[in-house]
Amino acid sequence: MVKGKIHSIESMGLVDGPGIRVVVFMQGCKLRCAYCHNPDTWTLNGGEEMTADDLVAKVERFKPFFQRSGGGITFSGGDPLVQPEFLLEALKKCKAKGIHTTIDTAGYGNGNYEEILKYTDLVLLDLKHEDSDGYLTLTGSNTEGVNLFIEALKNSDCRVWIRHVVVPGYTDSIEHMDKLAKIINEEIPNVDRIDLLPYHLLGVNKYEVLGIKYKLDGVPPMDKERNTELQNYLVSKVNFDKK
Repeated sequence: MVKGKIHSIESMGLVDGPGIRVVVFMQGCKLRCAYCHNPDTWTLNGGEEMTADDLVAKVERFKPFFQRSGGGITFSGGDPLVQPEFLLEALKKCKAKGIHTTIDTAGYGNGNYEEILKYTDLVLLDLKHEDSDGYLTLTGSNTEGVNLFIEALKNSDCRVWIRHVVVPGYTDSIEHMDKLAKIINEEIPNVDRIDLLPYHLLGVNKYEVLGIKYKLDGVPPMDKERNTELQNYLVSKVNFDKK
C-alpha cells in the first residue's frame, strides 16, 4: 500500500473550502514561490508517513462536523498533486465514506490529473500570474505545468474556486486583473468563486530558520482595502453565469 508524506493536519479549517474542514498539508512542491509561507513543505523529506487508511480514519472522526456545516477534507501542501498515487487512493476512500473532497493546488504535479479529478468535488486553483514570464519571476517555473492541469479540468465536472495572491508591484494593477479575467473566462471551467489573497509577511521567519534567501525582501504587505477593491473589480469582469 502506497504511503503519503504528510507535513501536518489542521482539524477545524474554515477557509480552505466550504464548511468545517480537515486540511491535510502534504509534503512536496515543484514551485518555489517568492511569497510561499510554507517553504518547509517544498521537499518530500520530513513529515510523517501515513497510509490512506490511516488518514481517512483520522478524518472520519470529524464527519458530524462536515455534515452539519457542509464541510469535508482539503488536501493542500506543498502541492498534493506531487504525490498523485497517495492522493488518488485517499480521495477514493474519502468519497466511499461520503466525505466532500477538495484539493488546494497550483496545478503542478506528477500527472494522473483526470483520474484524480474524478474523485474531487472542488478545486482551489492558485493562479500565480497571468503570463509565463510572470510565473517565472514569482515561482521559478513557466506556465506549462498549470496549463496541463487546466486541460484536465476542462474534461472534468469539478467546481473551481480561483485563488490569487496580490503582491505590491507584481500583481496589483487593474491591467493585471483584466488579463486574469480573460484567462478565467476563456480557459477555466466551472468557476464559482474568486479570492484575492493579500500578500503578507507572516512566513518570513521560516526562511531565516531554514537558511533560505527571501526573494521579496523589502516588499510591503498588500493594503487590504486596495486588495478588496481589486477583488471587486476582478469579480465584476468574470462571467460566472457561463461556467
